[in-house]
Amino acid sequence: MAFGRVLQRFVDVAPVCVMARLAMGRALGADALDELFRGTAARQYERELLFSGVVGLMVQVACGARRSIHEAYQHAADPPAVSLASVYNKVNGVEPGVSAALVRHTAGAVGPLVRRMRQDRPGPLPGYAVRIVDGDHLAGTEHRIAELRTTRSAALPGQALAVLDPAARLILDVVPCENAHTQERALVDHLFGSMGAGQVWVADRNVCTTRMLFGAIRAGAYFVIRQHASTLHWRELGPFRPRGRADTGRVSEQEVEIADPLAGERLTIRRVRLELDEPTEDGETEILLLTNLPAEGEGAVSARQVAEAYRGRWRIEHAFHDLAVALRGEVVTLGYPRAALFAFAVAAAAYNLVALVLAALGAVHGRDKVEAGVSTYHLAREWATTYEGMAIAVGPRTWAEYPALDDRAFVAVLTELAAAADLRKYRKARRGPKKKRPRKTSGSRIHHVATAKLLEGRKVAKTAP
Repeated sequence: MAFGRVLQRFVDVAPVCVMARLAMGRALGADALDELFRGTAARQYERELLFSGVVGLMVQVACGARRSIHEAYQHAADPPAVSLASVYNKVNGVEPGVSAALVRHTAGAVGPLVRRMRQDRPGPLPGYAVRIVDGDHLAGTEHRIAELRTTRSAALPGQALAVLDPAARLILDVVPCENAHTQERALVDHLFGSMGAGQVWVADRNVCTTRMLFGAIRAGAYFVIRQHASTLHWRELGPFRPRGRADTGRVSEQEVEIADPLAGERLTIRRVRLELDEPTEDGETEILLLTNLPAEGEGAVSARQVAEAYRGRWRIEHAFHDLAVALRGEVVTLGYPRAALFAFAVAAAAYNLVALVLAALGAVHGRDKVEAGVSTYHLAREWATTYEGMAIAVGPRTWAEYPALDDRAFVAVLTELAAAADLRKYRKARRGPKKKRPRKTSGSRIHHVATAKLLEGRKVAKTAP
């Protein structure tokens, strides 16, 4: 495809950045975002500053192209026709429902393209659509708000539950919560609208509640949830029976009965026990999982598969790491909860755009090669360093034709660009095993040392007989 003389220069040097810009135009188009805002916002309104303009500023921060909203505002090619204070007021007031809708919108825009490139990974449970749920507490912010200036305690701006599709590597939904001290189990009611018949929801024990389990059952869904010690009404119906080994330990299972006292319902489900070969970081030697997946007949899932599906939920932890490090989902200067949650949602939307770029690279270079060797961090860093130059050199008219392409033509453009990418530029760093930390002197008597003298001592030690 002919890209034009100016854009071709970026295609030759940084095709991945061009892919990211095309993905942004496809999933974060101004008209679609403004329509989303008008259909979702309950109290906030638009005047001179549209929601798409706020997202355009925040996505630069999330991708690392700008360090703050202030910097993005100052260097905007088409600056908003409002003051910086108005921009911050808008950001501070973005409703959690709007932030969640933004993530769902990008997942809906990107998902069909990923599937068209046939880049869905084999699911942890063949034949089932798996959804992984986990919570993320946003990191403490700077103490800029007046109420925070009188305390040294960490200022936590909120938390969110995230729903990940491990096959497509997309964040499908988030449940933002402004109160960082709210227990994750109090947020599970917001998940029921996302549940579909036949899906398998995998989660940690923080969301193991009667409402969660029976809510999934009423939605026609399945669950694999780690048992919490005190948040469920249940009783054993028999002893554990051995079921072989998983990669990390011995597996057994038993039948248990769970009850919903309010509805007067009882249900028999399976409890799978994984006895670990090595303790977890918290010193735990076994993991107990509750599931209503069938053990026999059509769609049967073995106890070993249940255990491995849960252990594979580390993928969402990697997603949170990418959100915090590669994409700036935690902006320490945004202390107001709604602003911080909006930044997290924009970073989650950007994560979905990165997933589309990785899918295109996988379609050309091989999915396994891209998953094993390509660093999300290095992709994001190149995008951050190239963004401004590309925004100056390539005008809006050049990009306007691409969002209107149908899925087939748009995928063809992405794969053509992916073929020009040199994956060696984005190679993951391989670290060796962790070394034992050496003992340190207290420094109470010798307050400082000369580095040059210490290095000279190393040379003497090497040359000594």
